[in-house]
Amino acid sequence: MYWHVDDIEATLHQLKAMGAEEYEPLIHRGDAGFITASVMVPFGNVLGIMYNPHYLEILHSRNDDQMNGDR
Repeated sequence: MYWHVDDIEATLHQLKAMGAEEYEPLIHRGDAGFITASVMVPFGNVLGIMYNPHYLEILHSRNDDQMNGDR
Protein backbone atom coordinates (compact mmCIF):
# COMPACT_ATOMS: atom_id res chain seq x y z
CA MET A 1 0.00 0.00 0.00
CA TYR A 2 1.23 3.48 -0.82
CA TRP A 3 0.25 6.79 0.77
CA HIS A 4 -0.09 9.73 -1.61
CA VAL A 5 2.02 12.76 -0.65
CA ASP A 6 2.25 16.19 -2.26
CA ASP A 7 6.07 16.39 -2.16
CA ILE A 8 7.59 12.92 -2.35
CA GLU A 9 11.23 14.02 -2.16
CA ALA A 10 10.66 16.13 0.97
CA THR A 11 8.54 13.39 2.56
CA LEU A 12 11.20 10.75 1.90
CA HIS A 13 13.86 13.04 3.38
CA GLN A 14 11.72 13.73 6.47
CA LEU A 15 10.95 10.04 7.04
CA LYS A 16 14.65 9.19 6.87
CA ALA A 17 15.44 12.05 9.27
CA MET A 18 12.92 10.53 11.69
CA GLY A 19 14.75 7.18 11.72
CA ALA A 20 13.27 5.28 8.77
CA GLU A 21 15.67 3.45 6.45
CA GLU A 22 15.31 3.71 2.70
CA TYR A 23 13.83 0.46 1.39
CA GLU A 24 13.19 1.51 -2.21
CA PRO A 25 14.60 4.75 -3.66
CA LEU A 26 12.60 7.24 -5.69
CA ILE A 27 11.46 5.50 -8.85
CA HIS A 28 9.92 7.45 -11.73
CA ARG A 29 7.39 5.10 -13.26
CA GLY A 30 6.75 6.14 -16.83
CA ASP A 31 6.45 9.64 -18.24
CA ALA A 32 3.20 10.68 -16.52
CA GLY A 33 4.81 11.90 -13.28
CA PHE A 34 4.01 8.82 -11.17
CA ILE A 35 6.79 8.41 -8.56
CA THR A 36 7.13 5.90 -5.72
CA ALA A 37 9.53 5.21 -2.86
CA SER A 38 9.39 3.24 0.36
CA VAL A 39 11.05 3.13 3.75
CA MET A 40 11.33 0.63 6.56
CA VAL A 41 10.19 2.20 9.82
CA PRO A 42 11.85 1.34 13.16
CA PHE A 43 9.13 -1.26 13.92
CA GLY A 44 10.08 -3.22 10.78
CA ASN A 45 7.08 -2.24 8.65
CA VAL A 46 7.49 -0.99 5.10
CA LEU A 47 5.75 2.31 4.30
CA GLY A 48 5.28 3.18 0.65
CA ILE A 49 4.80 6.75 -0.53
CA MET A 50 3.77 7.95 -3.96
CA TYR A 51 3.07 11.02 -6.01
CA ASN A 52 0.55 10.46 -8.77
CA PRO A 53 -0.85 13.38 -10.82
CA HIS A 54 -3.65 11.16 -12.16
CA TYR A 55 -4.80 10.41 -8.60
CA LEU A 56 -4.98 14.16 -7.95
CA GLU A 57 -7.05 14.70 -11.11
CA ILE A 58 -9.56 12.05 -10.01
CA LEU A 59 -9.65 13.41 -6.46
CA HIS A 60 -10.27 16.97 -7.65
CA SER A 61 -12.91 15.77 -10.10
CA ARG A 62 -14.78 13.91 -7.34
CA ASN A 63 -14.57 16.93 -5.03
CA ASP A 64 -15.92 19.20 -7.76
CA ASP A 65 -18.80 16.77 -8.39
CA GLN A 66 -19.68 16.71 -4.70
CA MET A 67 -19.63 20.49 -4.47
CA ASN A 68 -22.00 20.66 -7.46
CA GLY A 69 -24.37 18.13 -5.93
CA ASP A 70 -23.51 15.36 -8.40
CA ARG A 71 -23.20 11.82 -7.08
